[in-house]
Amino acid sequence: MGMGSLDSYTNDLEQPLLDATRAFYGRKREDWITKDSTPDYLIKAEKALGEEKTRVVEYLNPATEPKIRRVVEDEILQKVQMNLLEKEGSGCSVLLANDKTSDLQRMFQLFSRLDSGLQPMANIVEKFITSQGNACIEKRQARLDSGEKDKNDDPEFVKSLIDLQEKYLGVIRETFASHHLFQKALKNSFEEIVNNDVGNFSNAELMSTFCDRILKSGGDKLSESQVEVSLDRIVQLFSFLNDKDLFAEIYRNQLAKRLLNQRSASDDAEKAMIAKLKVQCGTQFTSKMEGMLNDLAVGSEQKSEFDRRMELQQENSLSFGVQVLTTGNWPSYKAPEVALPPQMSKCMDVFKEWHDAKHQNRRLTWVHSLGNATVRATYGKKSYDLQVTTLQAVVLNVFNEGKSCGFSELKSKLNLDDITLKPLMHSLSCGKHKVISKSPASNKIASTDSFSGNAKFSCNMRKIRIPVASVESSHNKNRVEEDRSVAIEAAIVRIMKARKTLSHQQLVAEVLSQLAFFKPQPRVIKKRIEALIDREYLERSTENSQQYNYLA
Repeated sequence: MGMGSLDSYTNDLEQPLLDATRAFYGRKREDWITKDSTPDYLIKAEKALGEEKTRVVEYLNPATEPKIRRVVEDEILQKVQMNLLEKEGSGCSVLLANDKTSDLQRMFQLFSRLDSGLQPMANIVEKFITSQGNACIEKRQARLDSGEKDKNDDPEFVKSLIDLQEKYLGVIRETFASHHLFQKALKNSFEEIVNNDVGNFSNAELMSTFCDRILKSGGDKLSESQVEVSLDRIVQLFSFLNDKDLFAEIYRNQLAKRLLNQRSASDDAEKAMIAKLKVQCGTQFTSKMEGMLNDLAVGSEQKSEFDRRMELQQENSLSFGVQVLTTGNWPSYKAPEVALPPQMSKCMDVFKEWHDAKHQNRRLTWVHSLGNATVRATYGKKSYDLQVTTLQAVVLNVFNEGKSCGFSELKSKLNLDDITLKPLMHSLSCGKHKVISKSPASNKIASTDSFSGNAKFSCNMRKIRIPVASVESSHNKNRVEEDRSVAIEAAIVRIMKARKTLSHQQLVAEVLSQLAFFKPQPRVIKKRIEALIDREYLERSTENSQQYNYLA
């Protein structure tokens, strides 16, 4: 035999043993696959692999172990992998649906032994999670089809997606050991789910409004720890969103309303949410939001200084404060040139004089639509504090001392258009608290209506908040599209400046890889390329129309 040689062992014992083992487990496989469920089959497979390993340790040369292991794995796992994964009533999808953690762990461990053995399993997991997400989407669609009003606030739907993501993130972490294939499966499935919009409002808007509910006073009643957890989860869901720039625009508008109307439940929570978005998307994404918070922080000192100045103005009976905002940080707002009462105009003049003396190079633009006021109103012997917007306060002033006024006359007197005035009059004469009487009585405002103070008004509360419906949308779609066009063109120029010459397909692919906050369609990128060619930033190659050259 020769000392140190395993030729005889290999030829006379090992090879016949491997052949016999293959035949043995081939018969076992056919028997088990017919009779057993997938979990039962895998229990037997796991046991068989363990027994074979023990036999090698006790009776055979250690060099035989990997060979016999590969034979057994091939016969009882590789050859029936898809049968086991897709087996009716007990396959991978059924185990996921029934939360069979130990069976799934065993399946993961056994198939991880095979070359590329986990990819088919990961594909099934991805398909299953996607189907669960689609079920949430179909449920929302069914509610809308049954007549439920479509609005930008659907916490039930958003929570269902958050719960789904939280559940399967746990499954990937605990059951599949955070394996990269299953992490990718989770990412792919949620990118499909989260970007599947239903109804008139995008998922970006539904998610932003969900944040608004959590962060504004009077919204969901949550403890600090619950707010923190909820924000963490919504940011995880947000990470799968393609239209991150759309979310940012809507979120910034809602943040502005919370801050300007003093409706933010917690400054710390606002800062925490912005910090989470910053970690996810970078400084550029949150710079304007941070600027908004900074405006309020810096402005508080100036406001205190001016308040002290107003206290010395004994001749002015109004309590008056101004919040100065940096135009570039905040959303753009309509600024109607309303005709103000003399008392208000005087306050503005005093502030302008004070501000111009301190900041000579700054220009003030008054946005009365964002202001608010408290109006002391007396009806009979009872007084009320009406918490209204500045424009509502200006309207109420017209009806002081029992005066009456028609809609057209009011419109002319206040220098307001129909779009601005009608919601104001509706809030004061058709809402819950009808502090103004309307003739004829109805729930709609017409240009022929006349108005007067409601002498019969009465309420048990002394402080009354009278909300006015917003005529502005949650975001400016044109502005979002303009910002996207600028971002696409900037990416194209940046790439072409570095590469000098590129084919159309290569350029589109590189642009898509560089755009982090949205995913434009290739035709949109092509349109921006054409615009840059017209403006002589690029040119088509004379030799190949599908190739572009950069023009310095």
